[in-house]
Amino acid sequence: MGRFAELLAHAGVEEDLELRSTFGFMAFHGGNLEVGTDIAARAAADQAGASLYAVRQPPDLRWHIPSIEVTPNDSPALARFLQHVDVVVALHGFGREGFWTTLLLGGGHRPLATHLATHLRPALVGYRVVDDLVEIPVDLRGVHRNNPVNLTRGGGVQIELPPRVRAHGPFWANLGVGEPIPHTAALVAGLVAAATTWPPTPTG
Repeated sequence: MGRFAELLAHAGVEEDLELRSTFGFMAFHGGNLEVGTDIAARAAADQAGASLYAVRQPPDLRWHIPSIEVTPNDSPALARFLQHVDVVVALHGFGREGFWTTLLLGGGHRPLATHLATHLRPALVGYRVVDDLVEIPVDLRGVHRNNPVNLTRGGGVQIELPPRVRAHGPFWANLGVGEPIPHTAALVAGLVAAATTWPPTPTG
């Protein structure tokens, strides 16, 4: 049994699978680990009619399984998801000095990364959206062939999200309970716009 299978068997860990269109959203570090990623992925998938795969850790667990160990061999649900979708966008969370308002678009499908960036930039005014792999730190590029974001027929894009845009951290402390987080809503709107216009209609 791999470490991902062990995580899925842990008490309180929940695995979500919803098969809809062949455009997919993933958040396999969701719940209490990379907070807000599973919520944004679900909202984007629901609004775009896209497929969803997510893993949610309970409040008492923060177990980080490296992406290259998140394998369909350990999860029939993940295997079904990867077989169903053509392309995928995986949402991750990170926090790093100098990147508090930066989104990093890695993964092997570079045309899709460019497409996502064209929709996220106008949606997230005040954030920097980086889709040039050279500008992304090596450990956050998501280009390893065993990363599940690269295992679909067409490949995919790994988006690293800073805390603020996924409604995590003290920035939103003054908002009332249940009040919508504007930056997260804008993120979801950009993701939905990208998903529903992919692939782009050829011009000329």
